[in-house]
Amino acid sequence: IIRYFGFRCNSKDRVSMFKNLLLFSVLIPVMIFSGALHADSLEEIKNYREYSPAFASAGQPSRDQFAELKEAGFERIVYIAFANSKGAVSDEDQVVKDLGMDYAQVPVAWEAPTRADFDAFAAVMQSAPEKKTLLHCQANYRATAFAFLYRVIYRDVPLAEAKADMNTLWKPDGVWKELIFEVLEENGISPDCEGCDWSSDD
Repeated sequence: IIRYFGFRCNSKDRVSMFKNLLLFSVLIPVMIFSGALHADSLEEIKNYREYSPAFASAGQPSRDQFAELKEAGFERIVYIAFANSKGAVSDEDQVVKDLGMDYAQVPVAWEAPTRADFDAFAAVMQSAPEKKTLLHCQANYRATAFAFLYRVIYRDVPLAEAKADMNTLWKPDGVWKELIFEVLEENGISPDCEGCDWSSDD
């Protein structure tokens, strides 16, 4: 009988212990490699942005990419464009549901987004705030704007941080800037912050 880690072990225990150590030595690298593969595959989704382990936004995923999202642990897909948009997956709702994920759609007109649109999206998110969610549209412009508002209002992310994330893709102007300012004001939040530049790139 030999002591291991302060415990008395006979030969049978030692064999079992060595088998477990060998198993872990194989599984851990595989798990790390698998996680890296998922991360790489998700980065291939158009304009993919990850804000936290449970929330990301993107442009339109392909059919195969929805399966990759499921494998990466996503539990809910929220689509905020129209089913007849260019490049849309016409039966996206069925594809997502068949994969075992929740699905919600809030059609948002690019030329005329409204406070009601954002409220409908936020209600979906707040119905199960812990679910790992991908928010998407066609190019991740609508989605980054809604993600910015949701993170600031419901997740208490500093405005400057959330805006910097949004600005890696675009600087909202026109009706989108107006909507952002309106929603922030109605929630008692100023759009002004150190380093926040709301001027257009044009």
